[in-house]
Order: sequence, then C-alpha cells, then structure tokens
Amino acid sequence: MLANVFLAIGALSAGTAVILGAFGAHGLKGRLSPSDLEVFQIGVQYHLIHSLAVCLLAVWCKSSNIQFSLSDMPGINLSVFLLGILFFSGSLYALSLGGPRWLGPITPLGGLFFICGWVLLAYNALRA
Repeated sequence: MLANVFLAIGALSAGTAVILGAFGAHGLKGRLSPSDLEVFQIGVQYHLIHSLAVCLLAVWCKSSNIQFSLSDMPGINLSVFLLGILFFSGSLYALSLGGPRWLGPITPLGGLFFICGWVLLAYNALRA
C-alpha cells in the first residue's frame, strides 16, 4: 500500500517538474538573467531525475512484494530522495527567483540527500 502512495507522489512530483520546466523555458525566459534561468533549469533537471527514482523504487518494492513502512530502509530511501528534491531543487527554484541568499547553503544539503538516496538504493538492491 505504501508503495502505491510513493508511486503516486513520485509521479505527481515528476509531472510538477515538467510543468516547472515548461514554465522556466517559456514563462521565465526574458524575465530572468541567463544565469538565473540556468539555475532554475538545473533544479528542474534534478527534480525530474529524482522523481523518477522515487517511482522506480516504489515500482521495485511493489513488484517484489516488499512490504515497508517509513521507518525501514525502502521507506527511508524514498523519503531521502524526496527531501533531496525539496532541499536541492526547491532552494534552486527560490534562489533563481530572487529568494533570500541564506537558501544557498541548503542546496548542498539537498545534494547530500540525493547521494545518500542512491547509496541507500544500492544497499536495498544488494539486500533484497
């Protein structure tokens, strides 16, 4: 059941990334500097990739009949990917749109969540 919830979250997150990518390409072009637009698009790219990672992990758990909760490894893995999207992509979106500069140090924290998510995915794959 939780795998279905995470699959839905991942799919909605991926759809949001596509919407934000289109918004950046069409709605923000000419309104942001080229460097700010590039920062925004990097956020979109990582957002989409890691949304698909959430979907992949959810589908793998579902197809392997892996039952999990938020407190065991697959659930933690999914949560870590989502935190990465929030901190990494979210801070890049905010910074590119003129958000406060104190958000800058949050971006690497999101990157760390992404790295941990991939390491946890490898661990979960080897453990299965």
